Amino acid sequence: MAVRIYGNREIKTLPGEATRPTSARVREALFNIWQGRVRGARWLDLCAGSGAMGAEALCRGAASAVGIERSGAACRVISQNWQKVAKPTQPFRVIKGDVLKQMKTLCASTEMLSEGRTAAKERDICLFDLIYFDPPYAGNLYEPVLSQLAVCLAPKGEVAVEYGEGQWCPRPILEKIMPRLEIVRQKRYGSTHLIFLRGCES
Repeated sequence: MAVRIYGNREIKTLPGEATRPTSARVREALFNIWQGRVRGARWLDLCAGSGAMGAEALCRGAASAVGIERSGAACRVISQNWQKVAKPTQPFRVIKGDVLKQMKTLCASTEMLSEGRTAAKERDICLFDLIYFDPPYAGNLYEPVLSQLAVCLAPKGEVAVEYGEGQWCPRPILEKIMPRLEIVRQKRYGSTHLIFLRGCES
């Protein structure tokens, strides 16, 4: 299977719903909202699926991309997709494993090695300018991941969280993390919702 992203580029996806890709409508809407922020941004894709969001971010000029995904098959697809679209100056990394454990390790690290590229290291990659979080809707990952996201977010960075109609009630969880993250906008596209969060200034 394949989908088309920015620049009419085709990337691979896995069949089935296990790595449910974000719809083209939602993807386009997100990048319209973030259109002035993607170029030069450090991108983090949580529960990355096929890597379509990160691939589009790279196509639109993101400085680097990191994806975390539990499925080994999906990680291979993400690596292929990002290798296909990334320039030599855009380092990326695909991490296989539990999103919460890997995120904690990643955000405590101080460097990222490029994958499949000659160059090298990008320092202080532990902070990200844009984070996209699209977990399995019924996977009970929202609260534990959101409670940790602030430590990964660069100053003035933003997080977009995708959730389905009736699958998650954001308000109780967001009230718990509100001292560190604040809601900046909420959008609905059919049965898909996006909520955008920004780190609060200390």
